[in-house]
Amino acid sequence: MDGAGRDGAGAQEEPRSGRLVHRKTVLRAALAATAAVPVALIGGPALARTFVAGGTAPGLTPPCDDGDHPTPEQIEGPYFKPDSPERTNLLEPGLPGTRLTVTGYVFGRACLPLSGVLLDFWQADTNGAYDNTGFRLRGHQFTDSRGSFALTTIVPGLYPGRTRHLHVKVQAPHRPVLTTQLYFPNEPRNNTDTIFDPRLLMTVRDGGGGREAAFDFVLDVPQDPGPGPGPSSPENTWTPGTAYRAGDWVTYAARAYVCLQPHTSRPGWEPPAVPALWQAA
Repeated sequence: MDGAGRDGAGAQEEPRSGRLVHRKTVLRAALAATAAVPVALIGGPALARTFVAGGTAPGLTPPCDDGDHPTPEQIEGPYFKPDSPERTNLLEPGLPGTRLTVTGYVFGRACLPLSGVLLDFWQADTNGAYDNTGFRLRGHQFTDSRGSFALTTIVPGLYPGRTRHLHVKVQAPHRPVLTTQLYFPNEPRNNTDTIFDPRLLMTVRDGGGGREAAFDFVLDVPQDPGPGPGPSSPENTWTPGTAYRAGDWVTYAARAYVCLQPHTSRPGWEPPAVPALWQAA
């Protein structure tokens, strides 16, 4: 087994404060690509919080709000190896298994995306075996300027005594390492695995000739949360040529709007003309 206990991972989360509703609502849509996004902003994986079969937005993993709890830690297990190759695709010729893609974002405590974050993944093969001599199904990567990551691999097999899972170490620059595991929903062994933590469930669906999963990490990295709960002065007026962050507030035509994804404004992108960029407050 990878370990024998939860190490506190099964603790229940505390209730969220009502004062966080506005930012939570905004960040459910932040960075998500939609048909209304200008061409220059299109690209990257679907945001984990909007990625669910049937079109219903799932809960965040975990919910990202001001002062919220970071993604839970879990034990490393006996099979971690340092110095894995830098790569986003772990597939190799002749490797059996169901193709799996995992996408998502890494956020800090104020729900702003973190770039340059190290993610080091390792897992069992389709038979539940780990490669301890080489680096099969092992690799690391870094989040891009939008805080996003994408991994191509296979669905891991069942290791004795454990439910299906992926291992990962996540580290923002000059910050401590988060070691944790990611899980698959609706696995029978989720109910008997003593390490399993439902807060670490990925959102998973069939697609792309295999399975598609998503998860957003929240690291214990202090951040400036940006503007408060609404516009408070003429300086908040929308202006072309301004670099806006997700969560920034502006006024335009006597109405308040909140920014959904980072961009530099230009004529024609003012609210509410581009609903992918601005949401009425």
